[in-house]
Amino acid sequence: MTDRLKDLADAGVSIWLDDLSRQRLTSGSLESLIHDQYVSGVTTNPTIFAKAISDADAYADQVNRLATEGVSTDQAIRVITTDDVRSAADLFKPVYDDTDGVDGRVSIEVEPGLARDTDKTIAQAKELWETVGRENVFVKIPATEEGIPAIAETLAAGISVNVTLIFSLVRYKAVADAFLTGLEKALDNGHDVTKLASVASFFVSRVDTEVDKRLDAIGTDEAKALKGKAGIANARLAFEAYEEIFGSDRWHEIETAGAKPQRPLWASTGVKDPAYKSTMYVEELITAGVVNTMPEATMNAFAEDGEVRGDTVRADYDADRKVIADLEKLGISYDEVVQVLEDAGVSKFDASWTELQEAVAAAIGSGDPAQRQQM
Repeated sequence: MTDRLKDLADAGVSIWLDDLSRQRLTSGSLESLIHDQYVSGVTTNPTIFAKAISDADAYADQVNRLATEGVSTDQAIRVITTDDVRSAADLFKPVYDDTDGVDGRVSIEVEPGLARDTDKTIAQAKELWETVGRENVFVKIPATEEGIPAIAETLAAGISVNVTLIFSLVRYKAVADAFLTGLEKALDNGHDVTKLASVASFFVSRVDTEVDKRLDAIGTDEAKALKGKAGIANARLAFEAYEEIFGSDRWHEIETAGAKPQRPLWASTGVKDPAYKSTMYVEELITAGVVNTMPEATMNAFAEDGEVRGDTVRADYDADRKVIADLEKLGISYDEVVQVLEDAGVSKFDASWTELQEAVAAAIGSGDPAQRQQM
């Protein structure tokens, strides 16, 4: 069952799981995925943790202790999530060592409410890094306009970063520039850049969800023919930009100090439209040196019937540009779509944080002996 996943990994795609929970850690589920399904990293977000913490059994002992200590909801979130991330980082440490720090990474996100605040994002990134205390951790920072300088300053402080919520090519190029700036500053600050790493998380399926909705509204045959193409074309053009940026003299100068490039990471790779093959956003974005972070359902689907057809990213960038140009001709503005997606992404992350707070507050309340007596 896992031969297809091995083929994918052998093609140079790092397979990361888009999920984490205490149950995965204690049951051996995550360890099994590492050994049997070539999983070499983990990404998390507030929605993932909210779902995990709703499983009271897995967190019961810790919740009871936190309730007894009288901690606040936000303090409890910090303790619970950093404990899970720390444990996962320890589990992935052999992968981290075997790949010279390329893989074996676990991501934890700054609070989404800070997405428009540069200084507070930097401060919390440093707090999360210190609290987890593992060098194979990524701190996730959203690629908002305010997030761009935070990315550079966080890297400059010697902290590895997963840049999330990237939709546009312009913003991706700004993210890559912030990465280069951050490494240059890190060198000036005396940090060992061989230990620093970063990924740029380019969201895929959400682009098609937004564009396809607009294509359906147009309803012509020409419009229908473009459905399911925008997300993949957009990601491929991001990789074209990656090749240019990391082929530059500026990068080569940083690289001489032992730095590793900021790898593209394909995020949001579970299909939203059941009409599409469930492995579409994996099969069509295969090239060496990228990460694909998948829900377990997508990973299992690829293990069952995924195809590795060689490099499916570098084939024809002009054809990818034509997809975007054809959408523009139909009146679908690329710039408007990506801005809508960024705004919606920040709002969704913020709503997920509220969901996480509610899940933790409920768990602490149920673990409070005094509250149980009142109930």
